[in-house]
Amino acid sequence: MARLQPQPLSPLDGRYQPAVAGLGEHLSEAGLNRARVRVEVEWLIALADRGAFGVAPLTAVEAADLRHWAFDFGPDEIAWLAEKEAVTRHDVKAVEYLVRERLAATGLDRLAELVHFAATSEDINNLAYAITIRDALHGVWLPAFDALLLRLGELAAATADAAMLARTHGQPATPTTMGKELAVTLARLRRQRARVAAVEPLGKFNGATGTYAAHLAADPGLDWPALSRGFVTSLGLGWNPLTTQIESHDWQAELYQAVSLAGRILHAFCVDVWTYISLGYFRQIPVAGATGSSTMPHKVNPIRFENAEANLELASALLDSLAATLVESRLQRDLTDSTTQRNVGVALGHSLLAVDNVTRGLGEIDLDRGRLAEDLDANWEVLAEAIQTVIRAEVAAGRSSIADPYAVLKGLTRGRRVGRAELAAFVDGLDIGAEAKARLTALTPATYTGIAQRLAEQAADAAG
Repeated sequence: MARLQPQPLSPLDGRYQPAVAGLGEHLSEAGLNRARVRVEVEWLIALADRGAFGVAPLTAVEAADLRHWAFDFGPDEIAWLAEKEAVTRHDVKAVEYLVRERLAATGLDRLAELVHFAATSEDINNLAYAITIRDALHGVWLPAFDALLLRLGELAAATADAAMLARTHGQPATPTTMGKELAVTLARLRRQRARVAAVEPLGKFNGATGTYAAHLAADPGLDWPALSRGFVTSLGLGWNPLTTQIESHDWQAELYQAVSLAGRILHAFCVDVWTYISLGYFRQIPVAGATGSSTMPHKVNPIRFENAEANLELASALLDSLAATLVESRLQRDLTDSTTQRNVGVALGHSLLAVDNVTRGLGEIDLDRGRLAEDLDANWEVLAEAIQTVIRAEVAAGRSSIADPYAVLKGLTRGRRVGRAELAAFVDGLDIGAEAKARLTALTPATYTGIAQRLAEQAADAAG
């Protein structure tokens, strides 16, 4: 058998790559190295700006050129780092050498010893990861999630008045509207979206064990914690003032737990939509040229929602593992977080792929109002709740002497199909007031939806 050329091992880098490519800009190895270069450059500029150790500050042009080079990190730098890391066997050291070479090539040799000054690899890595995760989240994942919320809000508004038989425990129950049920998920997801967006990425820059020991050895008179805080916050990150060698990663755990919970809610929604499709409540809109089954030509399979379910399960498994693993580090440092963090992109990639599938899936279904009406008309017994509740109110008001209204309706409807005429005759024979009797006689399963429409419209408006 001929040996294949190297191929993507993960489907995220293969068949699903178009849906998750935006994350790769930030959470790939190249994206991480670009952020590392940026941190190294910003640190040496910060030191030079303060005239550290008598080094002349950069001119505005020199600083701009150096930052522009870091921003334009691309294929040449990626190849250079790969070649250098093959020798150093250390990724961050290779980045340090890359920056040093750039300084030499641009006549900034005087800054060479400020590169990676008093820094441990984790000083660079924790900031680089915080930058890439933040930018991936706010630049890619949240916009995709917002597109899903927008589509779901539109569908909730469009179906706010669509009366539907509810199915508590899978059995016919008090009617609702499709829009109200969609709005429940919309509200849940919007709450989790706020939690995700509110997580503050933190960073530290305090040396090998978080004590600034090397910094003070070099310059005892400099307020290193203040310099560290100013540097970290200048990168748009929160400052963690007290750490071991590593930033504790608690903020990452908070983020992954929030994304995972949002995914679990979305997973439950996919199961419900799949079920509504199975019941015929939603029709799937055929996509031109698409095949549902290789042998059954009539089929249109709910693959968007099934694919999303699987990817949400993978995402939650990875995100939960990340959250559990990253908050632990033996004594002052171990390397378990190094390998673990390299999978952040994989976890968010599966989540993003699921979000994309659900958004697309919601655009490929159409509500069958006729099927909803048919189901409602076949289940008049669901009005038993309304009837027994009205009787109880009449008894409490002294307008009826019926004993145990619940038992009366239970005997009439439990485990039985009861039609419109039978219920109307039952109501007509009740010992209740004329106004209550008229109200019940006018009620149908399609109108017994309470304020479901209003709730759906309010949720949709809030989302907009």
